[in-house]
Amino acid sequence: MTVDVTYLPECSEHDPEIEHLNEEAFGPGRFARAAYKIREGGPHDRSRSFVAIHRGAVIASVRMTPIAAGQGRGLLLGPLAVRPAFKNLGIGRRLVAMALEAAEKSGVPAVLLVGDEPYYGPLGFKRVPRGQVSMPRPVDLDRILAVEFAPGAVARFTGEIGHADLVPAEKPESLAQA
Repeated sequence: MTVDVTYLPECSEHDPEIEHLNEEAFGPGRFARAAYKIREGGPHDRSRSFVAIHRGAVIASVRMTPIAAGQGRGLLLGPLAVRPAFKNLGIGRRLVAMALEAAEKSGVPAVLLVGDEPYYGPLGFKRVPRGQVSMPRPVDLDRILAVEFAPGAVARFTGEIGHADLVPAEKPESLAQA
């Protein structure tokens, strides 16, 4: 099935439709998820968040949120949501690819997410070593995935991941010992 879809950067007018889409996709349980707790810490990055539009309506969305842990800085991808009638058409993968391209072009060193490796692996995501990072709520540590644009960027993420607005920058080890 071919669908006429327009992909656009997210803007504030999309917010009500995105909220409805996320409610439809994830239900009320979304508020208890670890990634949602991080997103509560501050705004997402609209310049790297995108929507898919069909006949004037938002049918899919992906957001990127600035995150930090240890000396690591980057973005958290998600939520990624696609209306049920439009699943399995490549729309979600296209949105993820657009978000990753925008992140890389703007110099973001790494993008992390909580998700399924079989889906996100072909898009460049790999597991973050188990125990290297944690989340503010329980999560299967094997589902924390990352794509790295700057060499060593993922290794700089240590400890609990939080919204970048709430996590103080750590001093590099060379300065901490001085």
